[in-house]
Amino acid sequence: MNLYKMKTLYFLAILSFWTSRNIFAQSRKIIDVHFHTRSAGDYGPVPPLNPITGKSPKAGTNEEIYNTNSALLKKYNVVKAICSGTLSRNTDFISKDPTRFISSLEFPDHQNNSLPDTTLFKKLFQERRFFIFGELGLQYEGKTLSEPAFEPYLSICERLGIPVAVHTGEAAPETPYNCCPDFTIDAGRPLHLESVLKKHPMLKLQMMHMGYPFLEETKAILNVYPQVYVDISAIDWLVPKEEFYNYLKSLMIAGFGKRIMYGSDQMIWSEAISLSIKTLENAPFLNEKQKEDIFYNNAVRFFGIK
Repeated sequence: MNLYKMKTLYFLAILSFWTSRNIFAQSRKIIDVHFHTRSAGDYGPVPPLNPITGKSPKAGTNEEIYNTNSALLKKYNVVKAICSGTLSRNTDFISKDPTRFISSLEFPDHQNNSLPDTTLFKKLFQERRFFIFGELGLQYEGKTLSEPAFEPYLSICERLGIPVAVHTGEAAPETPYNCCPDFTIDAGRPLHLESVLKKHPMLKLQMMHMGYPFLEETKAILNVYPQVYVDISAIDWLVPKEEFYNYLKSLMIAGFGKRIMYGSDQMIWSEAISLSIKTLENAPFLNEKQKEDIFYNNAVRFFGIK
């Protein structure tokens, strides 16, 4: 066999290998446990540029926002997306694609900074207006989940089996100056959740953003409290790739691979979906079974998705 033929066969073999991997990746079922149903204008008349791509959000109307995100979810086979947003906007998404979207009650959201009272909270859940309580962005107000005001809601969630999703870790640079003067880094520390977990042993708790960058606190919480899961949202595309990989790998080595879930934290930059999926797909230390767990299986178990 001459050198030309050998090179040709080698090239075809490599092409076949990567083609099969891409087909597999596109057919892989994915659940996005941290997705936002934002509305046009939520980030002002001129929304900020994507900090990674430098591009401006293209969708200028609610319909465009839905169409853009829906197309990407379908492209990447995201079969379920947990919608964190106003209930009215969640309902809009669900009405267009009822099998893909699951409603989650965000607090505070972009249009209302007050919680429904506990009677209405239970009623909304019983009417299936929401299934998850969160994202709870309490850190942006300098608050933690352990404050007395949230205790009645946590008791309801524990009793009714409602998962609670809370923002942990950091935020964008200059957050206290640009949007949220009461924001503190300290309020996002995972250890602030311990008193809640001790009081509510049956409460299912989702630590958003994997507690980043508080790695040791995140490990400690996951080790002691098996009802806690984490999602990889935002840091799976917003922080340097090697930094994210090191953080995720550390949790995998520590034995928490069955309690890590995929999330995009798609807000106004729809490309967050593709960027985050590709980052996880390309993680060199994860095998296919581990990727399937993070992309799909762990969320099915945590949320009871069928």
